[in-house]
Amino acid sequence: MKFKIVNDLASVIDNIVPEKYLSKLQEFLLGGAIFTDASKVLAMLIIFISVSEIALMLTVTMFGFPISVLILPFFVIPGLFTYVVVQQERRAQEIEKTAPDFLRQLSSMLQVGLSFENAMEDMSQYSEGPLYDEMRRTIIEIRMGRNFDDAWRAMSKRLKSKELERVFGIILDGRKSGSSISKVLSDVSDDLRDLMALKRERKSAVMMSVMFLLISAVIATPFAIGMVSVYSSFMQGYGMESEIILTAPIAGELYLIIHSVLVAFIISIIMYGDVKKGIKFTLPLACSSFGIFYFISTFGGSLLMGGL
Repeated sequence: MKFKIVNDLASVIDNIVPEKYLSKLQEFLLGGAIFTDASKVLAMLIIFISVSEIALMLTVTMFGFPISVLILPFFVIPGLFTYVVVQQERRAQEIEKTAPDFLRQLSSMLQVGLSFENAMEDMSQYSEGPLYDEMRRTIIEIRMGRNFDDAWRAMSKRLKSKELERVFGIILDGRKSGSSISKVLSDVSDDLRDLMALKRERKSAVMMSVMFLLISAVIATPFAIGMVSVYSSFMQGYGMESEIILTAPIAGELYLIIHSVLVAFIISIIMYGDVKKGIKFTLPLACSSFGIFYFISTFGGSLLMGGL
């Protein structure tokens, strides 16, 4: 019965949401190793949030919890987003790790006389991993009539790695120019191996700074601002209201969001040297910090009073 509800709601979503948006969401989910239809994922999210809201409404009515707890089910959306982003990062790292050996094997197969397409097909049949999964998808697209160059460039973009996209572009240009493609593959394999080693060294060198920023954004700042909100609630409870006391929690929430967004961009600059990559970190950081702030501001006063 529950699966029928999901399927029916997914059909409604298919009819309402434009196909181009569902396609983009599907690509995003596939990057996180979620192979469920995008419309079904949306349907399950809607059902989960609706059921959770009903359960929380009953809890609020029966136990007198703050009505603001109704916002909690919506945190599943940034949670799913964070999971997919983390999976994409792990997938990209695994692909970058196996790419040099993949290119070296491809070069060896070309040297024994196989064509580029046949070498790709043979390697995809007997190897496992995300890079070879993308290779199998590319081969299927070529068999269905897609131009080889277009399929190759589309695969390089799906890998979510600027280094691999650049390297695969060099390989494609070398193939089109008529140069020795096996020699090109061998050279870019060595260059990519050295580049990945430098990238790992840079990441390990800046990890302490990144951890400090994460602790500041997710724990320290939300806790401090949450305690300001608790203090403001105490003052209001004793009738000591002023404009500063009333506006302090709102100003703190705005500062918290701005601080999380800025930290996300700073982390992206430190780790990747690209400020645009910080966009995907803004939502997880903002929601995580706001979650800590909400918990402290809502339950911090009762916890302190209980301890006292």
